[in-house]
Amino acid sequence: MSTFLAIGAHIGDMDLTAGPLLAEARLRGHRTAILALTPGERGHPTLDPPTYKVQKIEEGRALAAAIGAEFEVFDDQSDGFLGTGDDLAERVADVIRTVKPDTVIAHWKRSIHPDHIAASQLAEHGRFLAGLPVQGQQRHGVTRLAYAENWEDAEDFQIGGYVPISDEAFRIWRSAIEGQAFARGETYGFRYIDYYTALMTVRGCLARVPRAVALAVPTGPVHLDLI
Repeated sequence: MSTFLAIGAHIGDMDLTAGPLLAEARLRGHRTAILALTPGERGHPTLDPPTYKVQKIEEGRALAAAIGAEFEVFDDQSDGFLGTGDDLAERVADVIRTVKPDTVIAHWKRSIHPDHIAASQLAEHGRFLAGLPVQGQQRHGVTRLAYAENWEDAEDFQIGGYVPISDEAFRIWRSAIEGQAFARGETYGFRYIDYYTALMTVRGCLARVPRAVALAVPTGPVHLDLI
């Protein structure tokens, strides 16, 4: 059994991009987890951040439960103001030491959203720190780092491989993601669910399977046999 940890800037980021992969992994008996570095509470045009924060955390927990993933959010961090300091990287490392993932899935390094760039840096820094021998800490080395495909993180995104998504995993993910208001297009109107559903079909065509998600890896194009 392998363990997968997806680290996103906000609740919803990895739910959309890595959610199908996590659902597929769980169906195959692997352990999965999502870490959101902020709730994503500033993403609603009419709800105030404290109100939307509560809703986002409820939605994140519900999706994780539906796809069989563990869930954690740094609810003291603020959407739009995510930093990259050593203290926060150490908190990410603590989660990695606890979850002990074989694979960490992160944001791509380049994005139109500063929080996504910060989250990518924190995932990499946290992975590095978790692998160091530190007195009083249990060391954990992450075997593989991969980057999820996100429409906001598209600059220079180089696909390293594809993970096929079965009909059952897609159904589980699709039902779960419909529980998130922003994904349904109820915040700023972007049709996230339609976009990522179509993207899985496009990537499936390239991978010669019905559906797939694409991932980038630090070392360049390789075959990804993650699950």
